[in-house]
Amino acid sequence: MYRSRVFRGDMLSPPGQQQQGEQELATKMLQIQSKRFYLDVKQNRRGRFIKVAEIGADGRRSQIFLALSTAAEFRDHLSTFSDFYASLGPPNPENVPEDGKLKSEMMIKDNRRYYLDLKENSRGRFLRVSVSQTITRGGPRSQIAIPAQGMIEFRDALTDLLEEFGTDDGGFKGELPEGRHMRVENKNFYFDIGQNNRGIYMRISEVKTNFRTAITVPEKSWARFRDIFADYCEKMKEGGEKVSVAGGSEAGPNAK
Repeated sequence: MYRSRVFRGDMLSPPGQQQQGEQELATKMLQIQSKRFYLDVKQNRRGRFIKVAEIGADGRRSQIFLALSTAAEFRDHLSTFSDFYASLGPPNPENVPEDGKLKSEMMIKDNRRYYLDLKENSRGRFLRVSVSQTITRGGPRSQIAIPAQGMIEFRDALTDLLEEFGTDDGGFKGELPEGRHMRVENKNFYFDIGQNNRGIYMRISEVKTNFRTAITVPEKSWARFRDIFADYCEKMKEGGEKVSVAGGSEAGPNAK
């Protein structure tokens, strides 16, 4: 079963349910079998993007984010996957690949990889779309699963949104700085600059032999982080000078 609804402007989420500085421009709702999909076109100071949310029959929610240019590429892949799906014929339980994959593709956008896998299991055929961050060196993937029968409807919904809002992501157009590295005693620190639909950020990773941790700092906070570090450096410098002066006065200028 497939149904589609389109919303605009003030028909969207009530105030307080959106991230600060983020605006919803339009949304489509698709009902495909027992699942609902919401395709939301959003905009923040970094540009426009599409958030795809999947809500299952049990209420579970999962979501992925697509830059408009990535959504256009995904739309084209949906046509290819739909043609391939149409050529398969009825499912044959005796002729299913061990991993269930019938066809796979991958898209790369900035620091993200999108894995598209047409799969088959006991419940039927579906397109799994999973996203991983390349800059985090691992970590969980976000993913959605589109019933194979709904790929054409999903493609058409994306096409409608892209025809209205275009495929230009907007936002930052310059080249991001290269990553940096520093070693302190037995620790390595990596500074990586990335960009996603929420904006530009710095990921600071601390790496030891059997240990790795990281924090992510949004660009809008960099100046504040810099000021705090500078303040601490100045205070430590002042403290060191006081200790030095105090030690010198006790020992005398000619002490050895």
